[in-house]
Amino acid sequence: MGVIEVSGLVKRYGDLEAVHGIDLVVEPGEVFGFLGPNGAGKTTTISILCTLLRPTAGEARVAGIDVAHDPAAVRSRIGLVFQDPSLDDQLTARENLELHGRIYGVPGPLRRQRVDELLQVVELADRANSLVKTFSGGMKRRLEIARGVLHHPQVLFLDEPTLGLDPQTRKHIWDYLQELRRSEGVTLFMTTHYMDEAEFCDRIAIIDRGTIVALGTPAELKSRIGGDVITLTVADVPTAAKEIAERFGIAPLAANGTLRIEVPDGASFLPRLVRELPMRIDSVALSRPSLDDVFLKLTGHAIRSEGASDKDMLRNMGRMWRGGRR
Repeated sequence: MGVIEVSGLVKRYGDLEAVHGIDLVVEPGEVFGFLGPNGAGKTTTISILCTLLRPTAGEARVAGIDVAHDPAAVRSRIGLVFQDPSLDDQLTARENLELHGRIYGVPGPLRRQRVDELLQVVELADRANSLVKTFSGGMKRRLEIARGVLHHPQVLFLDEPTLGLDPQTRKHIWDYLQELRRSEGVTLFMTTHYMDEAEFCDRIAIIDRGTIVALGTPAELKSRIGGDVITLTVADVPTAAKEIAERFGIAPLAANGTLRIEVPDGASFLPRLVRELPMRIDSVALSRPSLDDVFLKLTGHAIRSEGASDKDMLRNMGRMWRGGRR
């Protein structure tokens, strides 16, 4: 049985159907990635799984519990790391964790043990008694992750867990997450717009316009694109696309002022393309398929950063959560 099970999930806002009949199973201990652009239904789905929204139709179970029928029981079994900071920066790192443990009813001796253990795991033991307002962004994120698993949740939901952090800190955050998965046995359900970060996931669901359009391991998803990817930058994208289609029988994909072409053998095709295309090519690149290419092929557009509406919704999620269970 999956630790998250979703069947026929629908969410409507008046005439707008934000989530359209989603089916999904996440296995215990997985790192599961949820990818989708602004307005795809990603945030709405997560809000339902975290009991912050009620579905219009369908079912969703987390840790074997129906999210609509017993939301309090679901909340006691999950942890949340929001995109926006949610720590009390007037408290120390230890005090933030202690407060969280008290709210979740973790017994005193176990709570103190857990606080000490997790501060060690996220390498903040030496700053345990420092005020959070003195922490860097990466340190705060590490503390939020420690807080999210302090009460032994079965699922930890992470929304853009490394957004705004430098590459080195992002790598360290992932080291901590992988260690927590190993030591705690927690399932990680995350959203991200960093495609290289999605490579850390065991499986990925790509959602667009309220529907899951692909689900699989990173390798399985990339295997949907045969061979190599050639990316061209030209002055006149529509004309270049028409010429390529007529001369080579290939339908290129346009995104962000470039053209992407899928070919079985890029090394042999590229010289012919440069030689026969009757226009100037400003730049050209040859690569193996990436998750960006998969997303573009499946949805017809590139993934983009969250819009203001999604950010506002996520902030409201945080307020609802802290004002409800916490």
